[in-house]
Amino acid sequence: MSTHQGTAIVTGASSGIGAVYADRLAARGHDLILVARRLDRLQALAQRLRDDHGRQVEVVAADLADAAGLQRVEALLSGERDIRMLVNCAGLGALGPAAQVDAREVDRLVMVNIHALTRLSLAAARLFATRGRGMLINIGSILALMPLPGASSYSASKAYVLSFTRSLQAELAPSGVTVQAVMPSLVRSEFFGGKPSPFPEHLFMSPETLVDTALAALDQGEAICFPTLGSTTAWLDFDQSRADLVKALTLSGVPAARYQAADAGQPA
Repeated sequence: MSTHQGTAIVTGASSGIGAVYADRLAARGHDLILVARRLDRLQALAQRLRDDHGRQVEVVAADLADAAGLQRVEALLSGERDIRMLVNCAGLGALGPAAQVDAREVDRLVMVNIHALTRLSLAAARLFATRGRGMLINIGSILALMPLPGASSYSASKAYVLSFTRSLQAELAPSGVTVQAVMPSLVRSEFFGGKPSPFPEHLFMSPETLVDTALAALDQGEAICFPTLGSTTAWLDFDQSRADLVKALTLSGVPAARYQAADAGQPA
């Protein structure tokens, strides 16, 4: 695609899903700003993308768990650049039993998966809403719907990503801004830190297939993409059940009968 599509910022771009998004967006006509911690990988990827697609590619070596690193990336969304897309791929796992996991790793997870994603999304929301166009893509996980022992912090962070992104979708739609949540299951990546995966190989999707699927969903207007979900009916039913539950929880301020009975048996 030769038409210039503006500049896309991709975080977590040095490997896996982020690196593939960078390649696919360059092929679609986007110039790129690639963000990750590992400068050597970013530089190698940037040169390959320049050679393959003829796009302008900048690199920003930044640790999004660090305030200074986050501010450097946030400043790119201040309005001085022709930024038209933000893809938040950066994420950490901090896997392990809650009683054993390193609290410092959990701190970094919260800073990257939640804090940095939120700050960058809000900066993009302000910029895109002012301009009346733009695309924001946040990478979630199916664990947002399924808390998993051994991944408690990660699951919770992805539940936040889904809820936050859905709220942004509702808020920004009138402004002409597209917001998508991508909810992958298992993806071949460096997520397990070189350790063997506890899951069978046939359950994994390649990052290339994931990104191609997510971009196809974006083109089709899918605000929430579950790449492995054959029919959206299951998600729509789930979402309707959630809405029905919320409605049932807000019918009145009166305690449920089972709690009233318990209270009645207590001495005054």
